[in-house]
Amino acid sequence: MNGSVHSSANVVDIKLKRGPAGLGFNIVGGVDQQYVMNDSGIYVSKIKEDGAAALDGRLQEGDKIMAINGVLLEDRTHKDTVELFRTAGEDVELKVLKKPRHMNGPTGSQPDHQPSVSYLGILAALAGAAAVIAFIYMRRN
Repeated sequence: MNGSVHSSANVVDIKLKRGPAGLGFNIVGGVDQQYVMNDSGIYVSKIKEDGAAALDGRLQEGDKIMAINGVLLEDRTHKDTVELFRTAGEDVELKVLKKPRHMNGPTGSQPDHQPSVSYLGILAALAGAAAVIAFIYMRRN
């Protein structure tokens, strides 16, 4: 797995039934066009609205596809992987490494939310207040 250690709790099997628009997602990656540095894996780049993947709801953008119908995707080109998807049949089973979610607490990273007041906003408010005070001071003298 490209030198990485993955928790089996983050690997899921997802079965999709090909619809009129295919499986309903786009992929990036491969040995010929790495999407993640030092990782030639295949990743979900876009989930198409109303496609099979979107209707199923489990596959997400950023997930790494490890296998298609039991065929491992390690060390494959992007074109080879696209061909595997194209010829996979109507019922397709994917082994997927879920995109890591941020964890709270001392061992996790920071939460995903943005602060409600940005530092730039505070700086702009202070600059505006300073301008008003300078204007009032100049008018009095």
